[in-house]
Amino acid sequence: MKKKKKYTGLQRRKAIAGYLFILPFVIGFLVFMIQPLFQSLYMSFSKVELGAGSVKMIFDGLSNYIRAFTVDTEFNRLLTEEIGRMSYNALAIMVFSFFVALILNQKFKGRAFVRAIFFLPVILSSGVILGVETNNSLLSDVSSLIKESTGNTSISGVIETILETSGVGGMAFEIVFEIVNGIYDVALASGIQIIIFLSGLQTISTSMYEAAEIDGCTKWESLWKITFPMISPLLIVNWIYTIVDFCMRSDNEVIEKISETMIVDLNYGFASSMAWIYFVIVIAIIGISSLIISKGVYYYE
Repeated sequence: MKKKKKYTGLQRRKAIAGYLFILPFVIGFLVFMIQPLFQSLYMSFSKVELGAGSVKMIFDGLSNYIRAFTVDTEFNRLLTEEIGRMSYNALAIMVFSFFVALILNQKFKGRAFVRAIFFLPVILSSGVILGVETNNSLLSDVSSLIKESTGNTSISGVIETILETSGVGGMAFEIVFEIVNGIYDVALASGIQIIIFLSGLQTISTSMYEAAEIDGCTKWESLWKITFPMISPLLIVNWIYTIVDFCMRSDNEVIEKISETMIVDLNYGFASSMAWIYFVIVIAIIGISSLIISKGVYYYE
């Protein structure tokens, strides 16, 4: 009975520590985000008229949402394409980051240097560096010169052309080749996921692998019977982070469409409705997929 009270106290201290870590975010969200969030929601049901230093919102019911689903065909197309792209890119990032974390968890010379290299995508994907990369005229000229000198071809492009010519290509092949051609983007988006998986791998006791080896367990069996179940709670964390990170990317065409409608067309009501549609769909995908993943998660003490 005494041991049970000690265990409860330990769990309580861990919970308090966790709440203290997220407290600054919760306070910041309530102070700075909750009011604009509800204003945006009301704006999505309104017709917004901009005046000299004033914003007038006239309630217009579901007209903005009806327009988004039935009138603006481009939004429906972009929404479908981006959700599909998000699905297979998120899977590619999860697989890539998991196996890279497995490699970086091994003991070899220069391990710290290699880990630093794989953490570089986190720095490179920051706003300043990303802006330098996309807006630098010298880098764009070099990129154009490389494309011209190579005839804008690649090994995967040649293979894809051969398969299409022979009639073998299909939707599955197109997705695979798109992932292969975008391996740079996959690696760039995998920095945080690699670190999270690596931190989980380092918590697994080596005695478990030693006991499994004594029992005649192969490396492949240890991977699926020990490694994968032990880090499975991190799958949900990485999956949610990957989806949210993808939806906030600068090359997201749905976000570009919403921004253009708001900034160029000055149609704040319609832009808000599209943003809320995208938000609700992404939240639904996160909720459903997290529920499915949680069924196979192994929780241990």
